[in-house]
Amino acid sequence: MDVVTLGEMMVMLVATENGPLRNIDLFRKHVAGSEANVAIGLARLGHQPGWISRLGNDEFGLYIRNFLRGEGVDVSRVILDPDHPTGIAFKERRELGARRVIYYRRGSAASHLTPADLDPAYFAGARYFHVSGINPALSASCHETVLAAIDLAHRAGALVSFDPNVRLRLWDAETCRRTLRQLLPRCDVVLPGADEAELLTGESDPERAGQEIHRLGPRLVLVKRGPEGAMAVSDDGVIRVPALHLERVVDPVGAGDGFAAGFLSGQLRGWDLRESMRLGAIVGAAAMSVSGDVEGLPTWEEAQALESSRDVAR
Repeated sequence: MDVVTLGEMMVMLVATENGPLRNIDLFRKHVAGSEANVAIGLARLGHQPGWISRLGNDEFGLYIRNFLRGEGVDVSRVILDPDHPTGIAFKERRELGARRVIYYRRGSAASHLTPADLDPAYFAGARYFHVSGINPALSASCHETVLAAIDLAHRAGALVSFDPNVRLRLWDAETCRRTLRQLLPRCDVVLPGADEAELLTGESDPERAGQEIHRLGPRLVLVKRGPEGAMAVSDDGVIRVPALHLERVVDPVGAGDGFAAGFLSGQLRGWDLRESMRLGAIVGAAAMSVSGDVEGLPTWEEAQALESSRDVAR
């Protein structure tokens, strides 16, 4: 395993027509879940990721497990829970305004993850462990599982990659800020969006916010700034990489996970920081080019073709 990930994955039912959900009759089935999105992105780029989680021992849980297995993600440490269901979400389609997502995840199988679900041997040989800030918000046992997994990853010699992935529907801003700031010193690479970096630090300037997070302990902070690209803050200073130009954003969901997958892929290949960030920008842009969290994530050959495209901002 190159990368181990841990987190919840749900079935996402996306409306086939525009408008409020109360008027929609037909939906298309997708999968959605931050860490699993990253695992799928890495598998398509030629790596060997694994995913730790609980799924309901139900039709949706079996669908997710089989989908991930088909994408080349190792699911041997996924537990099929007979007592708790797989989470479900419904997503609107709208031409104007934000697309609302309604979640039914309270009491889901993934929210019942515990440290006892972790196998220390599974982390052996992994170069990265990737996790997000969604998990601590799901339950106290999920929070404890994240802490235990970080410790196991470090003992195995892996670097910890952390995406704050702030979801204020799951908890209030102050609890989120306090909890995630306690996690940051345990992480090696942190990948916040600019708004998440501001929430964590109180700094509205992305560079100052990145520097504040860096001072808390992570060796590298990558601030994602949407169409303005990404910024890396480390002991070596600040590096900026532009975004990939898109004529039209079909669906922005999944762009951050795509950036994480691309960046980690570059690092696994031994690339320098700027090259890895550039691959992250390419994969993140590709994710936004189609509807769905993972449908647009490119293969390695597709990512190389995008790299050579004249549309890449330089």
